[in-house]
Amino acid sequence: MIECIFTLDYEIYGNGEGSLRELVYEPAERLRAIFRKWNERFVLFVEVAEFEIMEAQGVDQTINLVKHQIQNFYREGFELGLHIHPWWYNARYENGGWLLDYSEYNLCTLPRERIVKIVDRSISYLRSVLGESDFTPLSFRAGNWLFQPTRTAAKVLADYGIKVDSSVFKGGFQYQHKLDYRRTLKNGYHWMFTDYVDTPDPEGKLLELPIYTQMVPMWEMLTKKRIGLQKKSPSTAQKGKNRLYRYLDFLRFYHPLKLDFCRMTINELTNLVDKIIQQDQKNPALFKPIVTIGHTKDLVDFETVESFLSYLEQKKITVSTFEEVYNKCKC
Repeated sequence: MIECIFTLDYEIYGNGEGSLRELVYEPAERLRAIFRKWNERFVLFVEVAEFEIMEAQGVDQTINLVKHQIQNFYREGFELGLHIHPWWYNARYENGGWLLDYSEYNLCTLPRERIVKIVDRSISYLRSVLGESDFTPLSFRAGNWLFQPTRTAAKVLADYGIKVDSSVFKGGFQYQHKLDYRRTLKNGYHWMFTDYVDTPDPEGKLLELPIYTQMVPMWEMLTKKRIGLQKKSPSTAQKGKNRLYRYLDFLRFYHPLKLDFCRMTINELTNLVDKIIQQDQKNPALFKPIVTIGHTKDLVDFETVESFLSYLEQKKITVSTFEEVYNKCKC
């Protein structure tokens, strides 16, 4: 049995460039209208750090619309997940740009006390936006998918009531940040974990629902649509060591192609899911939650989103949220 979970990272560019109206508010509003039309819901991963700091420093007045939009999503039954770019918390705005603290780029490498402070602060801000002092997000996604080393951050998140992580993309590897999810290629569609996000532990407190990937030759990543969106991003202007690290990442024959409803064409999306359907026919009793990913900053092709929702309906694949699949995964 297959169920599809749409997840949307709700954020501007990682280096602070771009406006909230163009990269967050307007694309999310259009996507919300599409899903309401189809009577479906998705998981909104709210990047709370950048919003709190932008509001505190009064840089982009669209923050008030963004906060109202988050409230509307919540009232209408969309699931809110916690997404943190920790490099924002010590940020300051100077001379027309953001100075970000990249020493805190990976939440998992910070001291436990700092992780606790960041998680507490991020959940508190989300509660203040919603006006609900007891709200706790069910799910978490790490900034740049960095959820290694796992142990300390996972325990802190579990202590705060988080139950689901969706940071892993199977086969993922980043040389610069020592991210290595290649071991998860041997895992199933979901798993519980404790100290290592890539290692299943039936007694674990957190459930991993990974972003679905397919390992493909490098040249299959080089599509016109994907390259166009990549060029649009100001964060792609890499120099020196950063460029070297990216070259090292690509020194592999096969790479993980994420099921990305913003960066893939409708043919790519349907061809990939057709392969999942073939797998399901061999073992229909096995529950297969398939997590898709998108980013508001990449969300420009709304026709493909509508076509993909239509395709899923034709194939009788349910569109769900983490809340709806959580208990099915624990059974």
